[in-house]
Amino acid sequence: MRIRITFSKQGALRYTGHLDLRTLLERAARRAAVPLAYSQGFHPSPKIQIACALPLGFSSRAEIMDMWLTTECEVFAQHTVSARLRIDLQAALPNDIQILEIKPVDDRAPALQTQVIAAEYEVTLPDDTSTTLREAPLWGSASASDLTSRLSAVMDAESLPRERRGKAYDLRPLIESLEAAPAEGSGKRRIQMRLTARAGATGRPEEVLSALGIPPESVRVERTRLIFQG
Repeated sequence: MRIRITFSKQGALRYTGHLDLRTLLERAARRAAVPLAYSQGFHPSPKIQIACALPLGFSSRAEIMDMWLTTECEVFAQHTVSARLRIDLQAALPNDIQILEIKPVDDRAPALQTQVIAAEYEVTLPDDTSTTLREAPLWGSASASDLTSRLSAVMDAESLPRERRGKAYDLRPLIESLEAAPAEGSGKRRIQMRLTARAGATGRPEEVLSALGIPPESVRVERTRLIFQG
């Protein structure tokens, strides 16, 4: 049986890497007595898939993981049993990870990682946005304090040459949308972005922020949604 778990990742666990997160989730499942299915071979491991690695330091309210179980165990035959699984698994996890949803999925469905096509992020800027913005290389200092102008300039650019791990690439095709929005209730400015998340074509929020002339370390970035094909 295959189940899909949606969870959030907040607080100090923002600085937990992808592999360590997988180990944490695996151990929590064992403590919760979840009947995990294992791969075959000389080094069997629990059959767990995380949809898309979250960059270190980012929080999320939309992480998705698939987990295979050895038995049906009527987990979803009764609502109370399904709720019990969620409670038991949550009790085995730190507070910075919250289980949001558990549901069954088709065992024959493609690998979770191959289905992700885009991801949405929300960037919250400090109260004094003007001190955060630095001169952006695309259009000079004429609009250095105008966040809306910066967003428009990035979206209107024909290309945004960048370099990652010594290889040159164009960031612009990886940005699907980019817009400003007021933060609810706080008055702080926010940036909402939707970036591609396909194999070999993944947009990274920190690269977009650098193109905007915003130091990534000065803002809070949270993944809000993963978009799947179909």
